[in-house]
Amino acid sequence: MSIRNTPEDVHDLDRRYVFHPFTSLADHQRDGAAFVLTHGAGARLTDTTGREYVDAMAGLWCVNVGYGRTEIGEAMAAQSARLSYCHAFSGMTSDTPAILSQRLIEMAPPGMARVFYGNSGSDANDTQVKLAWYYNNILGRPQKKKIIARQRGYHGVTIMTAGMTGLPGLHAGFDLPLPMIRHAMAPRRLWEGHGLTDAEFTAKLVADLEALIAAEGADTIAAMIMEPLMGAGGVIAPPAGYYEAVQAILRQHDILLIADEVICGFGRLGQMFGSTVFGIAPDMMTVAKGLTSAYFPLSACIVSQRVWDVLVAGGEQYGAFGHGYTYSSHPVGAAAALANLDIIESEGLVAKAAETGTYLQARLREAFVGHSLVGEVRGQALIAAVEFVDRIEDSGPVAFDPALKVAPRIVKGALARGVIGRALPSSDAVAFSPPFVISRAEIDKAVMAFRDAADEVAKELGR
Repeated sequence: MSIRNTPEDVHDLDRRYVFHPFTSLADHQRDGAAFVLTHGAGARLTDTTGREYVDAMAGLWCVNVGYGRTEIGEAMAAQSARLSYCHAFSGMTSDTPAILSQRLIEMAPPGMARVFYGNSGSDANDTQVKLAWYYNNILGRPQKKKIIARQRGYHGVTIMTAGMTGLPGLHAGFDLPLPMIRHAMAPRRLWEGHGLTDAEFTAKLVADLEALIAAEGADTIAAMIMEPLMGAGGVIAPPAGYYEAVQAILRQHDILLIADEVICGFGRLGQMFGSTVFGIAPDMMTVAKGLTSAYFPLSACIVSQRVWDVLVAGGEQYGAFGHGYTYSSHPVGAAAALANLDIIESEGLVAKAAETGTYLQARLREAFVGHSLVGEVRGQALIAAVEFVDRIEDSGPVAFDPALKVAPRIVKGALARGVIGRALPSSDAVAFSPPFVISRAEIDKAVMAFRDAADEVAKELGR
């Protein structure tokens, strides 16, 4: 078999053989990728031509400690040399996942008890649903199986989690969502809360949730899953009082709360977990991306003592716990996570995310508030979004015609200026979620690249 490695050859190999996720398949088959990346360091990436880019998205919200951290690679190599694999079935174990589990429980919100490992946020959230069903079967409540998610929430792409994800693009053509999934209103102020105070908007959201539970019957609902701050759905933070009110409703109806911390976890919001930021006391918590900063595919379901005690009791009815993956508790993944957490703690990167995030939020507002295309600039700490709208009337915002592809055009314009960003699905919004190690100069470059690209698109639209 011949090996081809010129930039042109690699681009062609990708175009001809790679099946890309979340991609226009026909466009990629015809044109291939915009570039092929080969190197990364800090917040910067380099392609086959030697061109350098600022990565304003940390990959997919995940390379928190930045690229090129040799400490993590060395930890993985050492673990591979010492013990490359050990499964966790039938009580088999290795040392590294045990050490990591203690560390996760000690840093997690109060009340958490055990850690179950998977490979991605998608499979972890899928596991959480199975656990919620198992939990209710053990308690003699087989009818309590429905899952409430939120419109615009993102929870993965398995058959179950793609349905929980409240974005129509993940349902179209796949016969989703499955019939036990329901969606509550998202706390998206620009659209659902226009002109309302925090108290009024919270009351509207709570009324929507209560009506949904009443219509379905609380005795049929197993759990509600929520991102503390919604990521791919638009970087959406709730109004003050929202989580306090929602948790009271869930407790009243004995509905489990699953906190999806896949994006928020490990410091992006300026504290270790989004649940801490927003005062969430989860029954179950999902982590992934920032657990290893994407140096190794690893996810975890962290369950509370309350849930764990019931799961243990289930053995009397169902025997051995019948769920798991070949790569659950992978020792190399655990080694990567431990090295990643060492970097986060030793370099004070959670505090740095808060500090650098304050600068990012200020620069975005300076650049975009009042722009002719901009409806809202929002975010918290080191995650943000700018949403583009045709106009805002007294009754609320008016969206651009989707055919105009305003946000994708702006992202393309920023890429031409050396910055990698992302247009979010089902809206004209662009997101910013850079590595924690990004410099202020790199933030300036990213913000101005997007501002210049927005100006260019505005001119094309006659604004």
